[in-house]
Amino acid sequence: MRSRSTQRAVIMASDEFPVWLTPEGDKVSCVEKIKVLNENLAELKSLAQDALEDAVLMGCDERQVRDVLAGIVGGLVNPYKK
Repeated sequence: MRSRSTQRAVIMASDEFPVWLTPEGDKVSCVEKIKVLNENLAELKSLAQDALEDAVLMGCDERQVRDVLAGIVGGLVNPYKK
């Protein structure tokens, strides 16, 4: 059985969505919340894919583009943090 911290780190396959968890590790059960989260994730993935493809077609280094995209995600700020 996976620990809750391990569950959070699971890498998703290309068309799969994660099981969304609360900060306490419980599953988010509201269907509308899950729908919004999955739509946001799909939109983000599509935009990131487009950015990667554009950069590679323009001769940029793929690894650098991936690092920049990861840096953007890593630098996101939670404005609701208590």
